[in-house]
Amino acid sequence: MKKENKYKPLDAMKYPRFEGIRTFMRLPHEANLKDIDFTIVGVPFDTGGTFRVGARFGPSGIRDNSLLLRPYNPAQEIEIFKYCSGSDYGDLPIIPGYLPESHKLIQEGAEKIFSQNTIPIFMGGDHSISLPLLRAVKKKYGPVALIHFDAHSDLWHGYFDNKDTHGTPFRRALEEELIDTSRSSQIGLRGPLYDLEDYQMSTEEGLLAITGPELHKIGNQKAIEMIKKRVGNGPAYLTFDIDFIDPAFAPGTGTPEAGGFTGYDGIEIVRGLTDINFIGYDMVEVMPAYDPADITSLLAANIMYEFISLIAISKKKSDQDQ
Repeated sequence: MKKENKYKPLDAMKYPRFEGIRTFMRLPHEANLKDIDFTIVGVPFDTGGTFRVGARFGPSGIRDNSLLLRPYNPAQEIEIFKYCSGSDYGDLPIIPGYLPESHKLIQEGAEKIFSQNTIPIFMGGDHSISLPLLRAVKKKYGPVALIHFDAHSDLWHGYFDNKDTHGTPFRRALEEELIDTSRSSQIGLRGPLYDLEDYQMSTEEGLLAITGPELHKIGNQKAIEMIKKRVGNGPAYLTFDIDFIDPAFAPGTGTPEAGGFTGYDGIEIVRGLTDINFIGYDMVEVMPAYDPADITSLLAANIMYEFISLIAISKKKSDQDQ
């Protein structure tokens, strides 16, 4: 069933790609979400960073490097804007340097978006933003499955006797029962840790942990099967820390870890996550200042494009079932 009055990117045959105000994929900047199936939302907050900072510039860097994204995804055989409408919502308000106050604003902004039955794709920002986003998710959907791509579990209890950093959001999410651990997965975990207990945190909390070394051994397709088997039919939220990717392919990030994955690995796994009831996504920890060639921002934009493609595939199947 084809919709009228769709929101879609500018026509590159009428407006060259270097023209216009920077929005993601040159989508219309629109905060009124009536008749919009997905919206791109910037969350330029990085006060939760504990090593490198600069992810507040992630949304602008990703937008700048999304200009070559086109409406047809040949790998997924989907003409995105034939099946769904999309916009760039702009950025949520934050208060630089004030984490609790900013998290409150982020949660309130996200709640407004979720209430309008639009699927948001958030751009961080550091990974602490996932906590207020999941709080907003719970208000609408209850506890959801978490599909979490990252070099780190982000399950630390605290940092310098404080509770909230970019390394603690999912510890708080567990404490607040924001996620359903029985349906959740963490993929790509790797790198040196402080002790054995750190290594065991994910499995001890009931999450499926596919470590980086394990993923290299089993391959992407097996990992896709494991994630999909575990997630089931309920609502799911996907969070993608760009440090899942090896720093050779994504150097512009806050806590780079060697031994990661290629850009194509990240794209291929996300492409495989069809038939999952995704209600939201985020892309975090992109820091343009550490990557003068912009390959990190470019890759982040392309992975977000695959999120959009999953939404379009779901819409197409829904239309066919009607």
